[in-house]
Amino acid sequence: MSSIFRLGEIQKLQVVKEVPMGVYLSLPETMRDSSEPRELILLPSKEVPKDTGIDDLIEVFIYKDSEDRPIATTKKPAVTLGNFAYLKVAQVNDIGAFLSWGLLKDLFMPFKEQTYRVQEGDTILVSLYLDKSERLCATMNLYPLLQTDSNYKVEDSVNGTIYDISDNFGAFVAVDDKYSALIPSNELFRKVYIGERVHARVKEVKPDGKLTLSIREKTQIQMDKDCAVIMEHLKEHGGFLPFHDKSSPESIKREFQMSKSEFKRAIGRLYKNKLIVIGGDGIRINRQP
Repeated sequence: MSSIFRLGEIQKLQVVKEVPMGVYLSLPETMRDSSEPRELILLPSKEVPKDTGIDDLIEVFIYKDSEDRPIATTKKPAVTLGNFAYLKVAQVNDIGAFLSWGLLKDLFMPFKEQTYRVQEGDTILVSLYLDKSERLCATMNLYPLLQTDSNYKVEDSVNGTIYDISDNFGAFVAVDDKYSALIPSNELFRKVYIGERVHARVKEVKPDGKLTLSIREKTQIQMDKDCAVIMEHLKEHGGFLPFHDKSSPESIKREFQMSKSEFKRAIGRLYKNKLIVIGGDGIRINRQP
C-alpha cells in the first residue's frame, strides 16, 4: 500500500474519478508530487455523499476491507491509529476477539494483545495499531503507548482505568485514558480488576513523567475512615477482635484492607479517645462510661 494513504487515520482526499462502484480519491493537487504517478483509493458508492463531484474534498478513514484491500469510508470509527477508546467485544473465537468500532468490518484483537481473556459483551479500553502485516488491530497492552507529559502534581486527584495488573509491580492505570500511571503493590489494600475505573491521588511524579498513584485518602481523612472500619468490625464480632500491634501485616490487610501502620494509627486514636481497650490478646470496645 502506498504511504500517501495512511491506514488507521482520517484524511481529506480529493475526488479524481467517478466509476459505477463509487469514486476514486487521491491527495489534493497542492499536496502531491506532480512528477509521481497519481495513486488512487476507492470510496464505495454507498459511502459517497450526495451531490459529490470531481475535485471535491472528502474526509475519509482509511482501512482494509474483508479481502484485505485498502479502502476509504466516510464513517468515523470509534478509535484511530495510536489513540484510545472503549470498545465492546462483539465476538470471541479461537484466534482472538472482534470489537465493534463503528465500521462494517469488526476490529480484530489477537489473544497476545489481551491483558486478560475477554468475553463477548465486555467493554474494554484499547488502542489501535498496525501489525507486521500492515493490518489494523486492537491492543489492551497500553503501557508503551501512553503519554508521560501530563500537568498533574503531587496530591492532585485523578481518574483513570486499570488496564493491567502485575503481582510484582501493582496495577497499571491509564489516567484520563492517556497518561501512564501505576498504583504500586503496597498501595493495593483491596482487590482491583482490569477495566475498573478508579479515583486516586498522585503520590509521586517520576523524572520520566510517569505517575505513582494511591487509592487511599490523605492521612487524616484515611485515619477517620480506618477508625470507622475497625469499630464496625468490633461491633460485628461482639466487641472483641484478636488483633493488636504485634499482629502480622498480612493478617491485618486481609481483615481490614489497610496496612499495619494505618491500623496502628487508627487503634492509637481510638484508644486515646477511650473508645477501645488494647490488651495482650487483642482490642475490645471500651464498655466503661
